[in-house]
Amino acid sequence: MSAFLGLAHLFFIFFYVGLFAVGGGLVAASFMQQVLVEKYALISAEKFYSMLAISESTPGPIGINLATYIGTELFGPGGGIVTTVGEALPALIIILIISKFFSGFQERPLVQDAFSGLRPATGGMVLVAMVNVFRIALLDIASFQEGGGVMALLRWKSFVFYLAAVVVLFRFKKVHPVFIVLAGAVFGVLCL
Repeated sequence: MSAFLGLAHLFFIFFYVGLFAVGGGLVAASFMQQVLVEKYALISAEKFYSMLAISESTPGPIGINLATYIGTELFGPGGGIVTTVGEALPALIIILIISKFFSGFQERPLVQDAFSGLRPATGGMVLVAMVNVFRIALLDIASFQEGGGVMALLRWKSFVFYLAAVVVLFRFKKVHPVFIVLAGAVFGVLCL
């Protein structure tokens, strides 16, 4: 496949993700995981979730950060531009259309019902992304399947760090989550 066809295909994949990822970056990440990892096998699940973790750690929208990172990883800077535009373009088009007509129909029961249906669906997509990240980051299913026993199922260092981060976030409310993210990055570099 030529680089142009690859980039065009990547653009349409990310346009699709941007078009249907109602609910934000984690929903977009879930779509990207389904398409790029499961359907096309362009990247491994472990690499995808490492990219997701880095994208969550950097400033900006998670979906856009992840799209840029994946595009750059697959096709260099041009790929990063193509995937970023593909991810962001549907939202821009939809917002322009909605802003033109929304005030005229926002109070209609059908529109209200549609928004009511989107909320739980979005919550479900975020939950799926969260479970997948949790599974990759904290569980070592391969070691468990090789007969390592129940104790081999957890990635213990990561699990202890996760519990510590949860305790710090809920016990010490004045600790900003950015410090937990930075501690996680340092932990990943030094301990994993």
